[in-house]
Amino acid sequence: MLRTLEAALVAVNRWLLILMMSAMACIVFANVVLRYTTGDSLIWAEEVARHLMIWTTFVGAGLVLRFGGHVAIDSLHQAVGSKAPWLRVVVVSGIACFCALMAWYSIDYVIVSRFQTTPVTGIPFSYVYVALPVGFALVLVHLALVGARYVRD
Repeated sequence: MLRTLEAALVAVNRWLLILMMSAMACIVFANVVLRYTTGDSLIWAEEVARHLMIWTTFVGAGLVLRFGGHVAIDSLHQAVGSKAPWLRVVVVSGIACFCALMAWYSIDYVIVSRFQTTPVTGIPFSYVYVALPVGFALVLVHLALVGARYVRD
């Protein structure tokens, strides 16, 4: 059951990223084509593409963590090797604490920005910035699902 939920989470996360990246690419491509063929551009394209990039970054962070794609400095781990299995526990705990704190404090950031609106589209900035707590929560979920395997292996 847990494996099924985990597979569903990964699949939904992947497809969400694919859709957001595709939308961003289409918007930017259409804007460039319009600019060079007609001399006019979509006034909202740059802003929407930027917001999609923010969402893509935070929604994708957990998936990247799951597959080991983040930049890591592992020289200490390589130096101590298997003599310090507790080191992986410290790494997972540190990541979990950092993400939990960032998710908590980013909620305050979303609340503070709820009355500010974006210049072109006029949507509240909180709609854009809610990507932070969502992204950090997703990192925590992915970490919970792969953390035990990371520590064990």
